[in-house]
Amino acid sequence: MRPELEATAERVFVALADPSRRSVLAALAAHGPATATDLADRLPITRQAIAKHLVLLADAGLVIPEPGERRRVRYRLDSAPMHVAQQFLAALSRDWDGPLDALRRHLDG
Repeated sequence: MRPELEATAERVFVALADPSRRSVLAALAAHGPATATDLADRLPITRQAIAKHLVLLADAGLVIPEPGERRRVRYRLDSAPMHVAQQFLAALSRDWDGPLDALRRHLDG
């Protein structure tokens, strides 16, 4: 995998490692674009913590900030980085399948 795609996958994995960030993503997936305040109303997380999580999610490319009225920023999901992470995992799986099958055959035989 190309280094820039591997770096994207790494940022996605770091972002998904935190359960609060996964909750933010799940809320956006369920209810559509939202502000940090909207998300704080739906989740047991403070608005300030959600704002910090949104920065990291935006850095990973998983959410896109969209300026709204009165300087309010709404965030919407972007699945493109998730697809890159899925491709990374698929490639990793392919790389491991052959050697693991060979090891299994060796141990069984």
